[in-house]
Amino acid sequence: METPDQNNTSETDKSLAEAPLQGRGGIGIILYGAGNIFSLTAALERLGILYGFINRQEDFDKYDRYIIPGVGHAGAAMNKLKATGLVPAIKALKKPTLGICVGMQLLTSHSEEGDSNLLDIIPVKTLRFKDSADHKVPHTGWNRVYPEKENPLFENIPSGSHFYFVHSYFIEYDKAYTLLASDYGNEFSASIWLDNFYGVQFHPEKSGVVGETLLTNFSKI
Repeated sequence: METPDQNNTSETDKSLAEAPLQGRGGIGIILYGAGNIFSLTAALERLGILYGFINRQEDFDKYDRYIIPGVGHAGAAMNKLKATGLVPAIKALKKPTLGICVGMQLLTSHSEEGDSNLLDIIPVKTLRFKDSADHKVPHTGWNRVYPEKENPLFENIPSGSHFYFVHSYFIEYDKAYTLLASDYGNEFSASIWLDNFYGVQFHPEKSGVVGETLLTNFSKI
């Protein structure tokens, strides 16, 4: 697939623009310069899930669900997202939207990373893990997750499944918004949900079969 930019339209974008989207894929990946998305697009291709890229507001109409990716510094990512002019459109979305890693953190109200105000879609905060002898920061590697609520995003994913994490900041646990809980020195929200907005702190595209199951589930919500 071509490298996405604002001057080129990939073959996938062209096929999506021409094909009817009726709950069978059609994921728009929101591009704002916050990290390499190759592993995500490679996973979607393996699964046969149609996707394209969102660079401007009119691109939202091409897709029936969206992913906000992200790695690195939440404050810097938010500044990049603001620079695209897409923030009002994202906050107004009514279709299923999934934030991954820093993309999930952007859905929260505030991050201690850079003392940054974020999208404030889900009213929880992003906090930094405390270093300890038993729990080094960043939290890197496989960890178990445990469901707090039933949700189609995690259909056919057993309680206690391992997902792959890389993060120094975590979403504070709030039962009202937590889909999955995990623990790394303290309990935190591994997945959050409010209305059509979902977030996962781990990387489903790097989490083997259970991660692919999650991405497939999202393509059908």
